[in-house]
Amino acid sequence: MKQTLLLSIPILACFLLFSCGQKNVQNDLDAETYQQLLKTGSEVSAQAQASLLAHVSSAMKQGGSLYAVEFCKLKASSITDSLSNQYNCTISRVSEKNRNPENNLKTEADKQLWAWAHQLDEPMKDTVVVVKSKAVYYKPIRTGLPACLQCHGPVETIAPETYQKLQTLYPNDLATGYQLNELRGLWKIEFAQKN
Repeated sequence: MKQTLLLSIPILACFLLFSCGQKNVQNDLDAETYQQLLKTGSEVSAQAQASLLAHVSSAMKQGGSLYAVEFCKLKASSITDSLSNQYNCTISRVSEKNRNPENNLKTEADKQLWAWAHQLDEPMKDTVVVVKSKAVYYKPIRTGLPACLQCHGPVETIAPETYQKLQTLYPNDLATGYQLNELRGLWKIEFAQKN
């Protein structure tokens, strides 16, 4: 009973957040539209994730984690921007512990969903909310591969030259200290809401 009550609190908090001026899409759109946005968001985020992982994997093979860090700094945004143009949406990643300051939790919805994801007893599922007349899809990003930890793991496990490069390129880096399968961020895909 206690566990059910504890699980209900964050769900209730999210309901209250999105029913007070920032409505849940299911309350604002028909079920078919909601499901379509969920499907499209899943497809776009999967393609973005696969593209970034393929490029980072290739960079790791070319020059290890040191080269991959520089590659990410120079190319990650252009990869997501290209997909944003292709799908007519805005693709970003947000996190409380970001590497790129542009990926901070910008909106109240970002902050609430981040807090909610950390309170759940089970992994957060993809969700869609409406914020200021835009449908926004969120999907958790986890440190799913051991290779992720070469740049995002505990500082003492990151190669010293890679850590130094991270400090040079991202002086305010917060995206270290993760363990395998830990929540690292959220994909955030903003679609213009259709009337």
